[in-house]
Amino acid sequence: KVSSVTVEMGNPIFEPTQIPTTLETTQNGAIVNAPLDVDGMSYNATCVNIGNPHCVVFSSFVDKVDVEKIGPIFEKHEVFPERTNTEFVRVVGPNELKMRTWERGNGETPACGTGACAAAIAAVLNGYCPMNEDITVNVRGGKLSVKYTEDTVYLTGGAELLYKGEIEI
Repeated sequence: KVSSVTVEMGNPIFEPTQIPTTLETTQNGAIVNAPLDVDGMSYNATCVNIGNPHCVVFSSFVDKVDVEKIGPIFEKHEVFPERTNTEFVRVVGPNELKMRTWERGNGETPACGTGACAAAIAAVLNGYCPMNEDITVNVRGGKLSVKYTEDTVYLTGGAELLYKGEIEI
């Protein structure tokens, strides 16, 4: 019986034109802690593409963020020409994060694998979490584990049988 699965997610992309975003790089070719005004508030954004675009914002109280209100404003912000997913993240400890995700075109989701990867990468880039170690990302749908190395990103999550059936062809 399989109870968890690990997937190699590949290399994150930091080049602004490949995310894509018009924000400028702030740290070694990456957009880390870049100032971004959204709905009259100033945020610090870390952006990455891990198969799709993500904007990670760190917050002290992710449960108090009005994701339904602010999420669509981030998604459609003019600096993201193809829109973006947005992660609101609290650093719980050196190897633990709490995250809520606004997924572009869908709304808030209970879990997001690429979002968990983006949050962990952003936490490493901002110096909150160590590279090459497992980082637990708590989402409303459960827990995910992300390991960001210099070469790739690994995502581990629970696996369970949801459906079983037969099809006649």
